[in-house]
Amino acid sequence: MHDIKVRLSTLWVFMLFNFLYADVMGLFDPGLSNPMTQESLLAASILMELPIAMVVLSRALNYRANRWANVGAGAFMALVQFSSMFVGTLTIYYAFYSAIEIPCLLFIVWTAWRWVRPVVATERVVASERVAATA
Repeated sequence: MHDIKVRLSTLWVFMLFNFLYADVMGLFDPGLSNPMTQESLLAASILMELPIAMVVLSRALNYRANRWANVGAGAFMALVQFSSMFVGTLTIYYAFYSAIEIPCLLFIVWTAWRWVRPVVATERVVASERVAATA
């Protein structure tokens, strides 16, 4: 998988499944009876829309916007995930998912940060013409 856009999009899909299953496990936890308000459900919905949007944006945005969107969204979500471990009761399954999610989010940031601007086909032609002209 050499295409960085595909790699980043795939990592966001992986993150979404982890976020989803961590939340689903919480529904089965008899020790957690924390009914959420409409406002907190809206906040959680907005928070989860970011990685959902990143699945598409990682494939659709141009290089520069894509790179910065992935660095920003990945860093933000890693900070949120890390911070959430200190709110409420930390369960063993939530710690397990966080131990997967945080490194993966940091890997998204690292991948986007290291992403070198791809050479466009026309730039290759121009460069090869320059080399041919100087020879």
